[in-house]
Amino acid sequence: MKLRTLSSALVACSALLVAPASTQAQAWPAKPIRIVVPYTPGGSSDIIARAISQPLSEALKQTVVVENKPGANGNTGTDVVAKSPADGYTLLLCDVGALAITSSVYNKLPFDPSKDLSGVGMLAYSPHLLVVHPSVPANNLKELVALSKTTKLNFAVTAMGSAPHMAGVAVERASGAKWEYIPYKGGSQAIQDTIGGQTQVLMNGMLATLLFVQSGKLKVLGVSRATRVPMLPDVPTIAEQGVKGFESGTWQGVLVPNGTPPAVVARLAAELTRIIRSPEVRSRLTAQGAEVYTMSPPEFTQFFDRERIKWASVVTQSGVKLD
Repeated sequence: MKLRTLSSALVACSALLVAPASTQAQAWPAKPIRIVVPYTPGGSSDIIARAISQPLSEALKQTVVVENKPGANGNTGTDVVAKSPADGYTLLLCDVGALAITSSVYNKLPFDPSKDLSGVGMLAYSPHLLVVHPSVPANNLKELVALSKTTKLNFAVTAMGSAPHMAGVAVERASGAKWEYIPYKGGSQAIQDTIGGQTQVLMNGMLATLLFVQSGKLKVLGVSRATRVPMLPDVPTIAEQGVKGFESGTWQGVLVPNGTPPAVVARLAAELTRIIRSPEVRSRLTAQGAEVYTMSPPEFTQFFDRERIKWASVVTQSGVKLD
């Protein structure tokens, strides 16, 4: 009788221990959710975060807040998420390509992108645009390369070691161009200084840059997509202009701290995919030059691994290393 009583007590205790985790998964979300963007306002990731925050809030019936946490080329905000509780209440929305580059560029990081973060899903892709200040006397890449050999050209870098930076390095090495890299804390600042003429050349995501091309504040010389973009049919690709096979861009995706419950990740992935594919959000992003590009969590992981290998080679060849 005593053994039976003891056994029943152990079963009851086990049920109590399991219950909190089960209840937590069922109750999520029970409080506000924050989307951390590790860059300054106005960049591609920020634009997408603000486009999805309200629809996500409505779908989850919880407040969704966008927090910009720039610093250390995106590493400050990323570290905040990597060290947050794995409970589904802190999301990272960033340039996945840039995140894949981080471990190769930096000698030491306070987090490990491949171990401390898990992908939820990809949201959008926008190619890089190679743009210059309107006063620059070049109308294509060949003319820009020739000019760079006789005139000092400052190349605005959205962040040292970022995808646009490494894309600029790849174009410079392949074309024989010569420019000086000027680092910024985010795409919006790099764009504004190029518009103002403090810097002359810029590569940045089309989503954040197209508006300034359309208004005549920047002149576009090339696009980093494999084929020409429908919105800029007369602008040749960089590959067409002599850098064979060149393709780069800005990939916006959502990640969470590793260990986040699978049920929470699945719910987030489903809602984000539905929202980004909705006619309202899709048309809004398409008008600014972004392509809705979704991936499941497993596909996201495979993509991240490929990007890390791809850019590690470029970083090694360039010799770029940051502390």
